[in-house]
Amino acid sequence: MSSRLRALARLITAVAIVTAYVALHLAISAGMDLRACDRFRDAPARAAAFTAALDRYAAGEVSARAEIRAGDAWFKENAPSGASRSAVSSATSDAEKGRVSLARARVAGLAADVRRDRARLDRRLGSSGATALYWAVPAVVLLGPVLWLRRRRRSGVAEIVGVVSRFAPRQPWWRRPVFLLASGAGYVLFAAGAIAVGTAQRRGYTMPPMTMVGLLVGGLAALGAALLSLRYTRPRSVRGAAQALLADGRQPVLYLRSFADDDIAAHVDDSASFISIHSREEQLTQALGALGPVITVGRPGEPLPRLGAARFYLPLDDWQPTVLRLMELSQLIVLRLGLGASLWWEVGRARATQPARKLVLLAPGGVPEVAERLDAHLPAPSRLAEVAGGDPWTGAVITFAPDWTPQVHPVGPVPRAKLPRGALVRRGIRAMRAAMASMMNYTPAYLAARTIKDALASAGVRRRTMALRANFGTQTSIWKGFALVTALALLGWLVGRALQLFGLG
Repeated sequence: MSSRLRALARLITAVAIVTAYVALHLAISAGMDLRACDRFRDAPARAAAFTAALDRYAAGEVSARAEIRAGDAWFKENAPSGASRSAVSSATSDAEKGRVSLARARVAGLAADVRRDRARLDRRLGSSGATALYWAVPAVVLLGPVLWLRRRRRSGVAEIVGVVSRFAPRQPWWRRPVFLLASGAGYVLFAAGAIAVGTAQRRGYTMPPMTMVGLLVGGLAALGAALLSLRYTRPRSVRGAAQALLADGRQPVLYLRSFADDDIAAHVDDSASFISIHSREEQLTQALGALGPVITVGRPGEPLPRLGAARFYLPLDDWQPTVLRLMELSQLIVLRLGLGASLWWEVGRARATQPARKLVLLAPGGVPEVAERLDAHLPAPSRLAEVAGGDPWTGAVITFAPDWTPQVHPVGPVPRAKLPRGALVRRGIRAMRAAMASMMNYTPAYLAARTIKDALASAGVRRRTMALRANFGTQTSIWKGFALVTALALLGWLVGRALQLFGLG
């Protein structure tokens, strides 16, 4: 499945979900209107009984007062806001105050008021039922394209799913759903804590001291609980490689690296503006996700998968044939260089069997041995040691021309763009840049993603959102929390309406 078709599938699915939600809400509203019509069917008889009770009360029958109150209670509970309900309420009030003649005058046209209210309820029921049907039909119609696109998405990656699913560790069926729910609660706590702390910092001076302290302490407690919860639940709720491929539908990005690099890739870079819990590998995976799902070989024997690329696990004594097959089936091979012999075997096999455009190398900075070994595999010197930046995680990104001539792109600080002439224009652009800079986090993963984007663009592969996706990867937890809070609020409101429909709310 292409990226455009995947985007179309997501759009259609989102429209189908929204349409189905609106249709369900309107169907509940139509059901409540139907209940209101059913409850109001006895209104003519109740109106006649109320008028008769007023006549008896006017004639001096004191016991009719209880019937008047009962009629008023029935109309308050079952009648819509309209003329009949208002007339009965006013008549009851007048009767209680001894103005019986005025009360009888108020209900002189009660039968006609009841007929008008019934007609209005019938019209509202017809309108709400028709509107619910208008929304339900598109929701049902969209179900067909959604299922067809889902089937196409899965069939497009069936071969590679068949390869990696053989190496997926077996897990109980309930494990991931349970930990997904638990991690969802952690994200909600994280968002709530961030909101509370942010509110206390920005608006604390306008609050009573105890309120500000309560917000700050409660927010920090929620953030602490969220971090503990997410640290435990996130590794247990991640998708495996086969699940990630089925959920995405595009050809994957194969990420190869030395297992020794996992520790530095798991480093979480601090942010000055908010708490980040996402590792460098998660941010890099988020950026490469602009191309396709990112899969990688997991370290054999690790108790829990690392966060980032979706893992599968190969046997130590027979992994080369599977890696070669995955190289063929992947749209891009991103290989992080190091000193391990297996990595250089993979570099050699990729160069021997794959097109040059498919291979992207990530080189650490300050390791001259890597540059020497790389030059031994290439037809032309890379000059990596002279060009690479100093970051020991990713100092340079290397792509290749069709003849395997290396093109080295150093990873470094974001260069400052030249401002155009004109004082007013310069001020405006400077203000826009300052606003954007306040929202950006120039983490090592962001700088690496930006360089990969530029390197791929020079090879004709343009994915403008890669750097932004890497930056978004540092904020995923807070946005997931906001999204879950919104979804829970909408779902809770719908459930509350449904309970009202069935008389349980």
